[in-house]
Amino acid sequence: MEEISSPNASTKVEDVVENILQLVHTAPIQTSILGITIIFFLCWLIRDNLELKNIKDKYIFITGCDTGFGNVLAKQLDKRGFHVIAACFTENGAEKLQTDCSTKLKTVRLNVTSQDHIQKAVEFVQAEVGDQGLWGLVNNAGRAIPIGPTEWLTVEDFTRVLDVNLVGLINVTLHFLPLVKKAKGRIVNVASVMGRISFAGGGYCVSKCGVESFSDSLRRDMQHFGIKVSIIEPGFFKTETTNLEFIEKNLQQLWERLTPETRDHYGSNYFNNYIKVQRFSMHSLCSTDLEKVTNCMDHALTAKYPRTRYSAGWDAKFFWIPISYTPSFLVDCLLRLLLPTPAYRLRKSKARNIIGV
Repeated sequence: MEEISSPNASTKVEDVVENILQLVHTAPIQTSILGITIIFFLCWLIRDNLELKNIKDKYIFITGCDTGFGNVLAKQLDKRGFHVIAACFTENGAEKLQTDCSTKLKTVRLNVTSQDHIQKAVEFVQAEVGDQGLWGLVNNAGRAIPIGPTEWLTVEDFTRVLDVNLVGLINVTLHFLPLVKKAKGRIVNVASVMGRISFAGGGYCVSKCGVESFSDSLRRDMQHFGIKVSIIEPGFFKTETTNLEFIEKNLQQLWERLTPETRDHYGSNYFNNYIKVQRFSMHSLCSTDLEKVTNCMDHALTAKYPRTRYSAGWDAKFFWIPISYTPSFLVDCLLRLLLPTPAYRLRKSKARNIIGV
């Protein structure tokens, strides 16, 4: 593949690099280090912005296109001229997307937990791409709820999320891998910053951590065949996954099914404050600009040198990702400040204070 680059921009950058090199040869060690750092950054920037040619004849398969990131990405790539095959969970979602895009875009129904659905999707895509193969596979389908304190959940609550976010993603990848291998294409897996920092109990954080691990092993295994694997780590965004109404309704259901003893251990104040934390997260942290995420996906599919990981959103770049590199006890302390304290812990603390007095 050849890259697209701007001659004028390249000339300007070369002039800057040449000037910096001259400065490095004559400057003190501190200035030399700074100059080398700037040169390294400029070289990385040039490399990162190189794009592939002839993208209009490439095929991209995207899961979870009813709403959210998948829906926006399908429209975005359709406008760029890709052959987009958008997998939707519902018939209505597929019809709506089809009317919003060109006739070039094709849709297919897909429940990633259904072996039959996956097999039919593979057959449909195979017929579309022919011997050319599939350039891009974007695993975007996912769900979040139920989430909540771990003790409030059952193993079925975990598996409902894991079956979609992790097992479904792996199953789709394994079925489409021969088509991607034929094109020496790209696989883009949507994880989350919650795959690095487990902010809430439930299958969501567990599944996203699994996506990170699966993608790492897949990338190392498939690099020998020319396939590149990228991980997208969005922060908080307003999508159906972060729908506050659904989250609150689910938390209410979890609370009501707890035993009286467990409810007493947590207390009604804990429940109410837990709801408030979710409201704060959804209202204050969630971005409405979904293109911050889809632009990362776009780059992973079209760049000559795609990145291994993409973080999207200010909260991901400046909060979640940085604290993921700090010691666990610091992360625990920080999250303890954000999350409410159970009544059981408050009663014990109060009793110790009384005894101390």
